[in-house]
Amino acid sequence: MASDLHTHTNFSDGSLSPEEILDKAKTIGLKYLAITDHDTVDGVKYIYENGLYPDKNLKIIFGIEFSALNPNHDIHIVGYNIDIYDGALSDMINEVLDARWVRFSKIIKNLQEKKYNIREAEVLQISGSSRSIGRAHIARALVKKGAFQNVRDVFEKMLGKGKPAYAPRYFPTVDEIVDVIRQAGGQAMLAHPGLIGDDNLVEEVCRKVDALEVYYPNHSPIDIQKYLSLAKRFNLMIGGGSDFHGTGSRHVDKLGEYTIPDEVAEKFFRNTP
Repeated sequence: MASDLHTHTNFSDGSLSPEEILDKAKTIGLKYLAITDHDTVDGVKYIYENGLYPDKNLKIIFGIEFSALNPNHDIHIVGYNIDIYDGALSDMINEVLDARWVRFSKIIKNLQEKKYNIREAEVLQISGSSRSIGRAHIARALVKKGAFQNVRDVFEKMLGKGKPAYAPRYFPTVDEIVDVIRQAGGQAMLAHPGLIGDDNLVEEVCRKVDALEVYYPNHSPIDIQKYLSLAKRFNLMIGGGSDFHGTGSRHVDKLGEYTIPDEVAEKFFRNTP
């Protein structure tokens, strides 16, 4: 069997509902599945509050993914086995979500100034139930309008850091994120270190977290060996996953397209919400 410790639902910037992801995971035979939406636990709350957890056919891990403050690089920290009702975690989520809405408006204004005919309402139609409005929703709206071929194209030309329509937002620091995750009873993992682009920065963050995402679609075999050694050096848990968002994303298109061994995932599993 196989597992996936990094997925997103439509409660953040994924295209599938929690039920759809769980159903697909069971259909393709995944054993462990972590839901790690960006800046929200609404998706895992939905799973828990609607009787979808626990599941006798799938071991579900509740998680979240935060972006951390850094002027030059994208640093993402994933939290696993968090108390989804923890007060400090909720406070951080609310602060980050408020900042997302402010940036959302700024990006739309930037795009309009660049002569792209796009309105906030069009993006909100795509985002649906998500309170975690992000650049991926805007990108999908632009693709839907025919302004770009795909989501990756939008990020590379307009929405990536330093690109014409990019707008910064508030980010908590790595230390703040790790502290909140641990206070909520969880473990903090540095996500996709190969995308950071600075090995010294990766090592700096490794000194602060509990786990490292070694297995990732964009990591080459050489990358994997490098991060396995790094995890061993800092005595970190070894994680991995697909970063699944859904069809048309910048990552894998299908759940199960990229998986990790069960023996890697089982170390993260706890039989409690």
